[in-house]
Amino acid sequence: MAMRDDWAALHRGFGWQVPAGFNIAQACCGRWAARPDAAQRVAIVDHGSGATLSYAALQREAHAMSRLLSKLGVQRGDRVAIVMPQRFETAIAYMAVLQMGAVAMPLSMLFGPDALEYRLQDSEAVVALCDESSIANIAQVRAQCPALRTVVGVGAASADLSWEAQREQLAPEFVPVETAADDGAVLIYTSGTTGPPKGALIPHRALIGNLPGFVCSQNWFGFDGGGESRAVFWSPADWAWTGGLMDALLPTLYFGRAIVGCNARFSPELAFQLLEQRGVTHTFLFPTALKAMMKAFPQPHERFALQLQAIMSAGEAVGDAVFAYCRDQLGVVPNEMFGQTEINYVVGNCAIHWPARAGSMGRPYPGHRVAVIDDEGRECPAGVPGDVAVNRFDVHGDPDPIFFLGYWKNPGATRRKYTGDWCRTGDLATRDADGYLWYQGRADDVFKAAGYRIGPSEIENCLVKHPAVVNAAVVPKPDPDRGALVKAYVVLAPQAAQQRAGGDAARFDAELVAQLQLHVKDKLAPYEYPKEIEFIEALPMTTTGKVQRRVLRLREEERARAAGGAA
Repeated sequence: MAMRDDWAALHRGFGWQVPAGFNIAQACCGRWAARPDAAQRVAIVDHGSGATLSYAALQREAHAMSRLLSKLGVQRGDRVAIVMPQRFETAIAYMAVLQMGAVAMPLSMLFGPDALEYRLQDSEAVVALCDESSIANIAQVRAQCPALRTVVGVGAASADLSWEAQREQLAPEFVPVETAADDGAVLIYTSGTTGPPKGALIPHRALIGNLPGFVCSQNWFGFDGGGESRAVFWSPADWAWTGGLMDALLPTLYFGRAIVGCNARFSPELAFQLLEQRGVTHTFLFPTALKAMMKAFPQPHERFALQLQAIMSAGEAVGDAVFAYCRDQLGVVPNEMFGQTEINYVVGNCAIHWPARAGSMGRPYPGHRVAVIDDEGRECPAGVPGDVAVNRFDVHGDPDPIFFLGYWKNPGATRRKYTGDWCRTGDLATRDADGYLWYQGRADDVFKAAGYRIGPSEIENCLVKHPAVVNAAVVPKPDPDRGALVKAYVVLAPQAAQQRAGGDAARFDAELVAQLQLHVKDKLAPYEYPKEIEFIEALPMTTTGKVQRRVLRLREEERARAAGGAA
């Protein structure tokens, strides 16, 4: 029986409704807190303690925090840094800052001092809210950030002020300001592949722009009737990252549902236990996480009782091995999604309304006009690689609310992001005849070897299908004859790593390298197999779960220079 395909009809029938005045905090908290069931309606569940925060309590605490920030001189448009993990106070801080008309600046608690110093200086943040996970690094750079007037400590953090101590003196009453939909709401720094990070200023309306993609990728999240079987969301994505904030925390709250917060280090066992214990119905899991879960628990239903209704994945290509695992073992076809901080949630799948194709980025979500374009801004024919780009206007000619306002204090970079009305992503893809996009890699990840154009993701996906491999990254290795060789860095699955450690490692390596090379040769083009494979304990990753191929590429270039010098 043919699967239903409503994609074209959904696009034709969808139209944006963006009010002139809109505030994320009011939409995600204020309107739910005003309902009769606000004290019973759960907003956040803390996985560690099992404690819950209702929408009424979230609003009450946000009002108190807004009063404190007002006392500290925070004005409309001021940047307030939020440097905390998935905890109640993080969500409270976002609501408090946004309902003041100030700009929330999420910073990962994984950032070291240098990363924090650059962002705090560039943004001229006036207040930082930190807990024990980040306070030491903030204290280390405080003196170099003259605009940072006050550091507020949460929990065990020792700072200028203690939130808990201040809270006792604060009345939980505050009159939220009215903001325009076009006003700046969030300043998120992107981890650019070249040059220093750029601050993308996201307006309040961008949340509205996110909603079609969120609803589609989560198989109609929020349209569950709102009864006892209400949706429960969880993602390990840090709430300081676009994926954790705009794709998890805020849209879950927008629909008045519960999201689980968890600070523990990710592991496959923890993930499955959390999914089971908290009755999670909808989730966003990185391909890296899904690969680890697949290798650790190939038949999870034998140990865990899951209630999953939707899995969204983004950041890297899922690949058909993980796709099949989700479909066959977790009982949910994964919906891959593509977007970036500046224009988030624009392409993806929705298995209940159009067929998801393993390895495809999906199709443009309703409300977004997306194309693959060449250097001049012309749309590429089907099958021809180009830059994924989003038009400022949807298929009906109406403005798309998904767009960022621009790069912070960097109008030149903002201008370079556009070709006419097309906003370029810097990600390469091809489009097939049915409108599905197929990821080819970052423009700076694709390379040529012996004259052939090599996209790393296809080779990486092939390697991960081998039972001995849990993750892989493919980069060019400089070569005087061919320009570059295909090199793979491979992370071994736990069982294979134990075999290697307990025996003759050199012999193990030689045999497995030959196996993996043959494995790729059998499945891909002859020129794509890795001529060299290096086993590595862990791949370099961004805080958002993406493999940093650039780090490995630079390592290879440095080794080549050193070898040339030695010769």
